[in-house]
Amino acid sequence: MQIAKEMDLYTKLNILTDAAKYDVACTSSGVDRKGSGKGMGNCTAAGICHSFSADGRCIALLKILFTNECIFDCKYCMNRSSNDVPRTSFTPDEVCTLTMEFYRRNYIEGLFLSSGILKNPGYTMELLYQTLYKLRHEHHFEGYIHVKAIPGAPQELITRTGFLADRMSVNLELPTADSLRKLAPHKTRKKILAPMRQVQLQTQENKHELMLFRNAPQFVPAGQSTQMIIGATPENDYQILSVAESLYQKFDLKRVFYSAFVPVNEDAMLPALPGGPPLLREHRLYQADWLLRFYGFQTQELLSEKRPNFNVFLDPKCDWALSHLEHFPVEINRADYYTLLRVPGIGPKSARRILYARKSGSLDFPDLKKAGVVLKRAVYFITCSGRQMYPLRIEEDTILRNLLQSRGPAPSETLTYRQLSLFDDDQIFGSIPDKLLQAGA
Repeated sequence: MQIAKEMDLYTKLNILTDAAKYDVACTSSGVDRKGSGKGMGNCTAAGICHSFSADGRCIALLKILFTNECIFDCKYCMNRSSNDVPRTSFTPDEVCTLTMEFYRRNYIEGLFLSSGILKNPGYTMELLYQTLYKLRHEHHFEGYIHVKAIPGAPQELITRTGFLADRMSVNLELPTADSLRKLAPHKTRKKILAPMRQVQLQTQENKHELMLFRNAPQFVPAGQSTQMIIGATPENDYQILSVAESLYQKFDLKRVFYSAFVPVNEDAMLPALPGGPPLLREHRLYQADWLLRFYGFQTQELLSEKRPNFNVFLDPKCDWALSHLEHFPVEINRADYYTLLRVPGIGPKSARRILYARKSGSLDFPDLKKAGVVLKRAVYFITCSGRQMYPLRIEEDTILRNLLQSRGPAPSETLTYRQLSLFDDDQIFGSIPDKLLQAGA
């Protein structure tokens, strides 16, 4: 192996943890697996890098690149081949040492391992496989491992690595094939989707094996995920969310991550972004993604070709509700589960609590608050036994005004109503730049 060894391990760690910070497809959610008692570590379902498990424990992953050397020259990437940055690589033994020592010190409970492309995809995937093999079989590490599947690597290598990992991910990079050709000409959509399909089919096959043989090894038990860069290319929210929905349906992905474009390189083909990375847009896409996965929404309900972008001032669910006031108000004591999920301020947990509590009698607004309903948003769209909480008009302009003001207390009986004006609403929009107002209009 031609791997740089002139740096000490601490210096490599500083370089390769910093190089990994732009990869947001990092999560330990989706799998519970107890240790066998013979090895070290276990795996508990949780959220992203620093998060909390069901029993209240904070979980952290060691998030590193195996190498920041790369043969590709993607215009948006800090580690592209044409950049003059310090380059280094771990060895498999060094990654094992770091993982085990961090684990023994109770700093981490798992590993997130990505990589640049060293020499070629197959060579890089072989190094990742060797690292995971040593961790599992020589160091007997039974904690969580999330590893990248390298597009273009041999299928056999990806399969062998998948039996050692808890989750695998393949970065889609950019939402469309056209954007990929412009900014990452060495990569193709076909090569990126191939390992996704392989992981999907292998996972389905493994489930049948586990039904027949309980002790059969598990292949990627936490499923697979991907990541898209947002804002580096001109795709609108409708295109991006449509791609995500298709990936969920066709490849059984567990998560699609959205990464706001950070301009780390100077290139004429990259946007300048004078306002900084599109973090609010990224946030709205994550909210919409949850609506697709947990609330029964479809992309075409939230956006369309005529209205291709989200309103940055409202979360997508409130935005949808304002555009479909014919479905409201919803009677809390009669609505089914999926109708309740359409109400802003009601999530899956609070909807289930409402259904359970209704078995004992009719619910009123104090009961909804106890169930976890966010009344500051829900109050405009619901009734309890035919009554509103306050005398509110079910009008788009009125509700929009009050939602934008709802960072304060819940609405009161002293609310006044007037037509929404674009000329004298400084108290609502005064702190929002004109450019943002135009974008959200």
